[in-house]
Amino acid sequence: MLERFPGEIAALTTALCWTITALSFEAAGKRVGSLVVNFLRLVLGLLFLSLFTLVTRGLLLPFDASFHAWLWLGLSGIVGFVIGDLFLFKAFVLIGSRISMLIMSLVPPLTAVCAWLIMGETISTLGLTGMALTILGIMIVILKRRDNTRAGSMSMWLSGIGCALVGAVGQAVGLVLSKYGMADYNAFASTQIRIIAGIIGFILVFSLRARWHSLGASFRNRQAFMFITLGSVFGPFLGVAFSLLAVQFTQAGIAATIIALVPIFIILPSIVLFHEKIHLRDVIGTLIAVTGVALLFLRIS
Repeated sequence: MLERFPGEIAALTTALCWTITALSFEAAGKRVGSLVVNFLRLVLGLLFLSLFTLVTRGLLLPFDASFHAWLWLGLSGIVGFVIGDLFLFKAFVLIGSRISMLIMSLVPPLTAVCAWLIMGETISTLGLTGMALTILGIMIVILKRRDNTRAGSMSMWLSGIGCALVGAVGQAVGLVLSKYGMADYNAFASTQIRIIAGIIGFILVFSLRARWHSLGASFRNRQAFMFITLGSVFGPFLGVAFSLLAVQFTQAGIAATIIALVPIFIILPSIVLFHEKIHLRDVIGTLIAVTGVALLFLRIS
């Protein structure tokens, strides 16, 4: 299975990692703000990655990367991490991770379109059917859980939706640029390049907005820092690296669709941690989404 579907399995692993990340960063963002969470998770992610690549590749940083890789992966880091994630994390705070991830269900079709425009990448009819079923299943599960009280007001709700939409576009474009820039280069080293670019971008954001004082205050919130650390391990370190492995070994649109299963995976921890009840609609939506993923594994490329 691993040899036949390395990209698809990497995408499933990414979805599991990002489920933990979404819950962790929502909790941290409500304590210290989304901007601080974004910056710290990249710094911690780079630290974990550098230690990992030092052991596995003998290189602390991706000194062996080509100019092509640095250029396009760096641009991907700016678009995906700085622009996309900055707006997504703001949406986490405004409307919660569940509704934000519903909006992020737009990432697969957006990614497929971008991959077609930039690289001429196409998907078979069976693959498109699988993508449609997966997205439908996700929407069935999430739509019923919309909770306007979390938004506080219509203005905040609309702002959150807008932020999530910008985040979706940033994620889609960033994923395609990653595939184009990475080619056959090491996925973990590629992630380092993306994170370095993201850190530089956030340094500029912090400086322009004069928010360095908020960064210092975050270290005094132990709970927030714990959640940021947990999210960093499963986000910028493992999650992003596996997402690059996914697009390296399968079509970008297929990988993005499987990764979009995060809202399905969030159901179980929501039941355990927040005592949410499971309903028939949850079961139906999950079965449809799983059927869609099965078609992606069985597709004829």
